[in-house]
Amino acid sequence: MIDYTLKQSKRKTLALYVRNGNVEVRAPLNMPKRDIDRFVASKEKWITDRLTSSREQTELRDAFALNYGDTIMFRGKGYAITSKEDSRAGFDGETFYMPSNLTPEQIKYVCVQIYRRLSKIFFSERVSFYAEKMGQAPLSVRISSAKTRWGSCSSKKSINFSWRLIMADDDVIDYVVVHELAHLVEMNHSARFWAIVERVMPDYSLRRNRLRELQQRLAGEDWE
Repeated sequence: MIDYTLKQSKRKTLALYVRNGNVEVRAPLNMPKRDIDRFVASKEKWITDRLTSSREQTELRDAFALNYGDTIMFRGKGYAITSKEDSRAGFDGETFYMPSNLTPEQIKYVCVQIYRRLSKIFFSERVSFYAEKMGQAPLSVRISSAKTRWGSCSSKKSINFSWRLIMADDDVIDYVVVHELAHLVEMNHSARFWAIVERVMPDYSLRRNRLRELQQRLAGEDWE
């Protein structure tokens, strides 16, 4: 029998989660333990596969490091990290350049700072473009370090984007921009919300799937 953590509450259905090598089951308050065990046993292959995938991602994250000559993504394309014999760091359209003799951790830190600067510029441009098309006026565009949310929209009409999104293709970035602008009209994921997104971007579901592919890849990279 697979070991799992059980959380019971006033819910109506069973739910199963595999996170960080742990299995969690959420069940209704009065559900018998034997029924929960039977449910877990029926999902054994799925759980085993997820645990294997989680372990592999952990191993990749532990081994993740950046060095000069490595390639990192920017707007869907790969660019090399190079050294420069001065104190400047940035992106020149061909490489991510930075001072020489940095440690892998320092290289990663500098890359993140460059990503954040580039994100602010590019995301602001895309928000302005689509805001005009959609007749919306967000009050601000901010860059966050969110790891599980690509974007968010506050009730005060402030839109936030994770700097990690700048690694995605432009059309995938545009999907997230439209998604968050649509929240200025509908602060939910109702049918009305998706209708707004679809009017602007009929192929949004394809772009969303590609965003999930990026999420999966980043799960094996430690950008802390």
